[in-house]
Amino acid sequence: MTSQPSGCTIEERRIGGVIVVAVSGTVDAITAPQMDAAIAAAAAAAPTAIVVDLAAVDFLASSGMGVLVAAHADLPAEVRLVVVADGPATSRPLKLIGIADIMGVFAELDEALLAVSD
Repeated sequence: MTSQPSGCTIEERRIGGVIVVAVSGTVDAITAPQMDAAIAAAAAAAPTAIVVDLAAVDFLASSGMGVLVAAHADLPAEVRLVVVADGPATSRPLKLIGIADIMGVFAELDEALLAVSD
């Protein structure tokens, strides 16, 4: 599935039991609902884990971070949610806000996939 709201592109793909939600562009109050919908659709497919790949995101607003926190809280305990974020627009805010303390944040997709396959 691919959706392209204004300024944001979201693509989903399955790798084994893991669903990767790859986001690019801007995640703000306008586009965060699309990211939320993509994560919810991924969760409905009963994965073992969801990886939200923010490597291509150039701006992550608090509304986008709120989507991640809400998704983490809403997912069943057996479904892991991790994030790929490496850069000042994504990794730094996730660490400053404390999101990196409640869910795994990885610099590379391969690292995230390895972590959720354990």
